[in-house]
Amino acid sequence: MNAPAAPEARVEDRPARLTVGVVGAGRVGPALAASLRLAGHRPVAVSAVSDASRRRAAELLPEIPVVEPAQVLARADLVLLTVPDDALPGLVEGLAETGAVRPGQLIVHTSGRYGVGVLDPARRAGALPLALHPAMTFTGTAVDVQRLAGCSFGVTAPEELRLAAEALVIEMGGEPEWIAEQARPLYHAALALGANHLVTLVAQSMELLRKAGVAAPDRMLGPLLGAALDNALRSGDAALTGPVARGDAGTVAAHVAELRKHAPGTVAGYLAMARTTADRALAHGLLKPELAEDLLGVLAEPSPAAPRPGAAAAPGDPGTPRTSEAPGPEAGPDPESPAPDGEPHPDRPGPDGGPGGDGPRGDDR
Repeated sequence: MNAPAAPEARVEDRPARLTVGVVGAGRVGPALAASLRLAGHRPVAVSAVSDASRRRAAELLPEIPVVEPAQVLARADLVLLTVPDDALPGLVEGLAETGAVRPGQLIVHTSGRYGVGVLDPARRAGALPLALHPAMTFTGTAVDVQRLAGCSFGVTAPEELRLAAEALVIEMGGEPEWIAEQARPLYHAALALGANHLVTLVAQSMELLRKAGVAAPDRMLGPLLGAALDNALRSGDAALTGPVARGDAGTVAAHVAELRKHAPGTVAGYLAMARTTADRALAHGLLKPELAEDLLGVLAEPSPAAPRPGAAAAPGDPGTPRTSEAPGPEAGPDPESPAPDGEPHPDRPGPDGGPGGDGPRGDDR
C-alpha cells in the first residue's frame, strides 16, 4: 500500500532566507519585493514618499510597515534601492554617512545607468553591492510581478558576488545578462532609445490617426506595430519598409507638409527618424543610391523660421531656419512623463529632501 503523499509546502510556510526592505516605493521596488516574497524571502519594511507610492506599497506589499529609509536598512538583510538615477548617489552617501549600512548587508540598486561603483560608500561600510536592472517597463500594479517571468536583468556585481546576483535574478523569474561597469551608460541609452522613444512615437502616431478620423487608433496600430517589432527583432535593418526605405521622396515631402500643417510639434522627430532610417537603408543596400539624393534633399529642407518666444535675432541676422516650431508653454517638463528607463518622475522633493534636511530620503522610482 502506497504511503500518502506529503502535503505540498506552501510558500508562506517556507523558512525565510532573507528579510527584504525597499527604499523608494515607486513602480519598481514593490514589484521586485513581491516577486522575492514568492521565492520565499520576507519583505519587512518599505519607505514611501507620496500617497501614490503608499497605495502601491499597500497593494503589492500588504501589511508591510512604511518607515523611514534608515529604518528599512535596520530591519532588512537585503535592501532594494529603487529610486531615480539622479537621486541614487546622494541617497547612498547619506545612508552610509549616517551609519545606516550594516556589514554583510546586501545593497541592491535597480538603476540602468549605474554599476556597482555608485554603491562604494555602502561597500566601504561593509555592504555587499549589486546592480540589478530589470529591462522592463512597470505599471505599479500586480501585473508587473507576472511580467518579470523571462525578463532580462542588466547585472553588474563584484566577481565574488556573481552567484548571489544570479540567484536573486533567477528567483525573481528573470534572466541575468552581465554588463561591464563601464558599459552601463551605453547599455541604458540603448534601452531608452528602443523602449522610451517607442512610447513617444506610438503616442504621436495615435494622436495623428485620431486627427485623421480613425476611431480606434490602438486597434489599427496593434497588429502593424507587433509585426514591425517582430520583424525588427528577427531581421534588424532588413525589416525596414515604407517610403523612406523605398526612396519615395514625393511621399515623404507630402508627409512633412501635412505634419507642419496639422502637428508641427512632430516635424523635428519625423525628420530626424527619417534621416536615420535613410542612412541605415542606404548602408544596407535597401535604398537605391539614385533615389537617395532627392529623398535626402527633402529631409534636409528646413522648416519656416520660427524664433523662440522672447528670443531676439542677432543684429543683421534675419533668423536661422529651424527644423521644428519653437515649443510652446505646454512643452515644459511633465511630472508624469516617463523617465529614461520607463518610470515616472519621482514626487518633487520637499524641504526635507534637500541638503541640510533630516537625512537621506528615498524618493520613489
